Amino acid sequence: MPAFPLAAFLAGLPWVALALGLLLAVTFAVAVRQSRHSVIDTVWGLGFVVAAAVSWLLSAGHGDAGRRLLLLALVAVWGVRLAVHIGVRARGGHEDPRYVDMLSSAPGSRNTYALRRVYLPQGLVMFFVSLTIQVGMFSTGPLGWLALLGVLLWIIGFVFETVGDWQLARFKADPARRGTVLDTGLWRYTRHPNYFGDAAVWAGLFLVAADSWPGVLTVLSPALMIWTLAGKTGKPLTEKAMSARPGYKEYVESTSGFLPWPPRRRAGR
Repeated sequence: MPAFPLAAFLAGLPWVALALGLLLAVTFAVAVRQSRHSVIDTVWGLGFVVAAAVSWLLSAGHGDAGRRLLLLALVAVWGVRLAVHIGVRARGGHEDPRYVDMLSSAPGSRNTYALRRVYLPQGLVMFFVSLTIQVGMFSTGPLGWLALLGVLLWIIGFVFETVGDWQLARFKADPARRGTVLDTGLWRYTRHPNYFGDAAVWAGLFLVAADSWPGVLTVLSPALMIWTLAGKTGKPLTEKAMSARPGYKEYVESTSGFLPWPPRRRAGR
């Protein structure tokens, strides 16, 4: 197995950073024009697609062709699906309440504050998390059993995320269910099937990259994504917003917080 092309990989890092910077610059310009910085949520998944595409181009002639194509396909399917879902959900809407709360306390210009508190951090996270993909693109070893396990985990995660989002969209579209709690389908087994699915997708991508040295060294990249989803901005903020909804306390008591698990029997049943 040829050695990892470290020089070529390092030479490609600035190009990925530049591509992400250009994407966020365009997003910022659109957000300012629309007075709606939540448009960056739509671009979140696309940022990883951009990083994967640039890495795929730069790794030509260096990394294993099968792994390069596999990583590009998996990231593209996940990122485009997520972007379309969020874009459709937010179409014609107003600023997301999370951004309203954050920017209402902005000292000085809201746009400058958003650039510093939203765009810069998200750009850095995109670049760091995508290191798993970037390293995997340049890895020279052929695909093995760990990569196959990663694809299976990716499929599980993608199904959870996609079906969970679809079930939630149908639930919200029914006026009769307004103000109630979704506790059927995948939401019966985890309070956050979409976030769990997202975490499983990135764990799977890591396994595909870790199948060949030095992909295993990028373990902190998916770890950051999973920590963000489960412990920082995903699950905690969603549950904070839902905490006052009737029936949510009982739902929390009976349903797994993140990993899918059979529901516990509710008191009185």
